[in-house]
Amino acid sequence: MKATLDRSGCISCGLCPETCPEVFRMGDDGVAEVYREDVPPEAEDKAIQAQEGCPVSVITVE
Repeated sequence: MKATLDRSGCISCGLCPETCPEVFRMGDDGVAEVYREDVPPEAEDKAIQAQEGCPVSVITVE
């Protein structure tokens, strides 16, 4: 699985790194980012939870 995040639409709520720190983190500019595009198998469920929980739907995991 691969994860992407449209940073231009991110509202910096912090849900994704809280839900799946193996893939997402808050960047130095305060906006969430994907730092590990290839989702580790053990984190796939959490990455999908982050996608589903994103309030602005800027995360894609496929």
